[in-house]
Amino acid sequence: MTTPLHWPADRPLRSVFMGTPAFAVPSLEALAACSELVGVVSRPDKPRGRGLAPAPSPVAAAALARGVPLIRPATLREPDALPALAAWRPDVLVVAAYGRILPAAALALPAVAPLNVHASLLPRHRGAAPIAAAILAGDARTGVSIMLMTEELDAGDVLLQQAIDVRPDDTTGSLTERLAALGGVALTAALARLRDGGLVPTAQDPAGVTYAARLAKEDGRIRWDEPAAVVERKVRAFAPWPSAFTALGGRVLKVLRARLAAAAVPATVAPGTIVALGDAIRVATGDGTLDLLEVQAEGKRPLPARAFVAGARLAPGARFDA
Repeated sequence: MTTPLHWPADRPLRSVFMGTPAFAVPSLEALAACSELVGVVSRPDKPRGRGLAPAPSPVAAAALARGVPLIRPATLREPDALPALAAWRPDVLVVAAYGRILPAAALALPAVAPLNVHASLLPRHRGAAPIAAAILAGDARTGVSIMLMTEELDAGDVLLQQAIDVRPDDTTGSLTERLAALGGVALTAALARLRDGGLVPTAQDPAGVTYAARLAKEDGRIRWDEPAAVVERKVRAFAPWPSAFTALGGRVLKVLRARLAAAAVPATVAPGTIVALGDAIRVATGDGTLDLLEVQAEGKRPLPARAFVAGARLAPGARFDA
């Protein structure tokens, strides 16, 4: 029988948090509210804004605002990184979207366990882009897993999961916001259970494992020979980055919003052909038609389809570049 993880309710719980993007901030705030947060680790400052001045990550900014000790090593293999982390003497080490694989020496530091806040219902969608992967796969439900960290990517035992529905209009941006909030809720519940009865580790089912690789810009390229339903999911999954895109007359055109269209077209119409214009740009695909609702031409601002059509002088029969 698996031994539950437990921490006495009458003893302070010293915690260290590791994370980088905005997704991780609600988990940081939750950890600070229900433990003694003694340190935060985030990625180094990056150039941001028009002046490209170095700016802290969202997690680093939250730590600075709280006055929590903060380190920002490029890698935990820097000479001072692990000693600094060890000096905090964490009982729990909580990681959420830190962006680096942790070495075994770091995983061994906490007295209780290293925990990860992962944005999927493991074992589904292990890896760097689980939120986009859930939309791409057409999943009806996703969620957050609080899991034990191991050296193998997202393979540790699951301690607690909470689920939400994927809405038909969810983008990676909107779903990330909701899962970020859920991450804080799930972490709070997990730490409460740690002090009251304990957390029971449950091994992941190897048969259910899928992987969500880190997104690359080229992933956003639309293949019009795919079914309309697949292209529509890509538009949502790749918003806000890398954006779904196609080309018209050799120039890149981002597709920011789209919807499935009920209209059918003859099998002789080539995928990528514009079949109707109005409030939407209706395009034939490998199976069905898709209405483009908002687009952005290279170097231009986003426009509703009708406004873009007026300026581009499109006509039915034009075809997006293969």
